[in-house]
Amino acid sequence: MDSSKSGFVGSQVELRCIFINSNPPVKISQVTWQKLLNSTKQNVAIANPALGVSVLSPFKERVGFKQAAVRHRPPSLEDTTIVFSNLQLSDEAAYICEYTTGQKRKMTVATCVSANGKPPSVIKWDTRLKGEATYQETHNQNGTVTVRSNYVVIPSRETHKQKLTCIVMYRSERITDSVVLNVQYEPEVMIEGFDGNWYLNRQNVQLTCRADANPPVTIYQWKLLNGSIPSNVEIKNNTLFFKGPVTYDLAGTYVCDATNGIGTRTGSVDVNITGR
Repeated sequence: MDSSKSGFVGSQVELRCIFINSNPPVKISQVTWQKLLNSTKQNVAIANPALGVSVLSPFKERVGFKQAAVRHRPPSLEDTTIVFSNLQLSDEAAYICEYTTGQKRKMTVATCVSANGKPPSVIKWDTRLKGEATYQETHNQNGTVTVRSNYVVIPSRETHKQKLTCIVMYRSERITDSVVLNVQYEPEVMIEGFDGNWYLNRQNVQLTCRADANPPVTIYQWKLLNGSIPSNVEIKNNTLFFKGPVTYDLAGTYVCDATNGIGTRTGSVDVNITGR
């Protein structure tokens, strides 16, 4: 990205964002542009291989991805430069280009040390986590041995809140210590509320965006693919309240973008209306 960009009110400016992929390439699962102002993040534009490109209000009419390949199927997401047109004073802010990738790496999540033992201790791990333990012995000048063991896993939502217990065996002693993992992960999103039975004139229907995330979701953004959210819909955080009777105009694919400090993920639901 460029460290800074400037432009005149009413003019056009490009915000460059290029992802230098590795070999073999990592899978890009989403690209999200965000506006950062006064510690608050606001989604600007999202490119998702499965759901396509979306630009959110109030940027919808003035922001677009420069490369047409971003809109192709499948898209090319290495260059997700965006173009701002008709600049406004309110556009002045910091902008974040965030890539969410599918690369998974093993990491050390806990370390257990038994220092200055003679003979050396034996370290074991007790956990339901699927991981690997590494062991290292350091021979000290005074003849004692320090044993260090790292427990290595691929961090994921499944590893969050899992318990790891280190067991140190020294002669006839058995010493244990435990830790509960706090693993941060981007939201896993699903939309509830459509039961397949939205019929004409039905009352009090709603859609709710549920997200499992750590840290918790701070921003929910709703949109209707190939259209605008109907005027009789009230948006309150993660819920769409459909006021009045159901009409055919409510049909379509509703999309919820949920954002936490790690990233943005998307959920969708296809709503159809029956004439019952």
